[in-house]
Amino acid sequence: MLGLRKKLEELEAQNKPIKVCLVGAGMMGKGLVSQLLRVRGMEPSVVVSHKLEDSLKAFQLAGIGREHIVIAKSTEDINIGMEKNRFVVTDDYQLALKANLVDVVVDATGVPETGARIALGSIDNRKHVVMLNVESDVVAGPYLSKLAKKAGVVYTGSAGDEPGAAMELYDFAVASGFKVLALGKGKNNPLDFYVTPDQVEERARVSGLKPLRLASFIDGTNTMVEMAAMANASGFIPDIRGGHGPTGTVDQLPGIYSLKEEGGILNGYGIVDFAFGVAPGVYAIITTDQPQVHSEMRFLKMGDGPNYVLFRPYHLTSLETPISIAKAAIYGEGSIVPKGDLPVAEVITRAKKDLKAGEHLDGIGEYTVFGSIEEYGRAREEKLVPIGLINDNARIKVDVKKGDFLTYDMVELDQTTEIFRLRQLQEEMAEDLTK
Repeated sequence: MLGLRKKLEELEAQNKPIKVCLVGAGMMGKGLVSQLLRVRGMEPSVVVSHKLEDSLKAFQLAGIGREHIVIAKSTEDINIGMEKNRFVVTDDYQLALKANLVDVVVDATGVPETGARIALGSIDNRKHVVMLNVESDVVAGPYLSKLAKKAGVVYTGSAGDEPGAAMELYDFAVASGFKVLALGKGKNNPLDFYVTPDQVEERARVSGLKPLRLASFIDGTNTMVEMAAMANASGFIPDIRGGHGPTGTVDQLPGIYSLKEEGGILNGYGIVDFAFGVAPGVYAIITTDQPQVHSEMRFLKMGDGPNYVLFRPYHLTSLETPISIAKAAIYGEGSIVPKGDLPVAEVITRAKKDLKAGEHLDGIGEYTVFGSIEEYGRAREEKLVPIGLINDNARIKVDVKKGDFLTYDMVELDQTTEIFRLRQLQEEMAEDLTK
């Protein structure tokens, strides 16, 4: 971080800030705009939202007067505004992705289809892209990462999001010489698979969230998506479908995440999971085969071993995204990137209620479906549908019971979407790699 700070200070001194385009001006987006204005060597040049008032409010909340903001209706408007050192808002992200001076695009929309389009457009226009949109990443991230490498730009998840924070622990542990046994995140909310947006509307209003967003936290889909991102970056797998989700304190985690024959819950090591009682933190379970290292860990009050926990008691979501922006623009590095050409884990789809043949579905956090994590190979073998491919144009073809897992032959998917096309290309890559 010291080197990164110095590089940013140099950019500030040279008046060559990293120019950022943010797509999505909800809670996370608004926070990021305010934070970027306090980062040396970086600025939120363009903010995009389908509601222009949200983009304007993001700047105004950060103390930017209306006279310093340009409303753009074309890419030329954006270019001219940026050249004049004005802040720019627009309701069309496709215009912004083509802007000459934009260095890094941040997707904070949380919508799988929108994320696919933003990532692809950024890569096509040779912009680095930072995905706060994990929902899109777990569907087609490996393919998008491969496209980005070919284009010479960075495709990455964000520091501060729980997967990025967990991977920081992973990278630290491995670079220090430890063996990582498990990665996980605390779950803030109670788990209710069948919760719907109308049931949490008041809580969502108080929290400043959309009801479907809060419902996606409570029904577990968000947790499954974040675990899948950790898996795809680390190569770790879910130990069981849906994860264990034990309850415990931080000090209890090393014992909980031991093998069954050692008194723990695990069938094997190299896994991702979630736990109650340790939110909002992330954790890594580590060990070593060196007796002297065990001795020093005990001296350092890290526990009796043989397993130990590295615990980070916070993650600052979009407020840490500037770290990922800087790493991409300065060093050409990602914070959390899919490890290979194929996913390691999949977020598969379950019915949130009894569904009748011909009924339309919806999407993440809504009324008809929720997500669960599974190994990619097993999900592919069983033809289980990734939840990121489900939208309100998808229809169920057969009667399905509440809680059932949806397979491709049960669902008529919307094949007109960009995320469906990218997923198909990724699956064709899988076919080639497994021949």
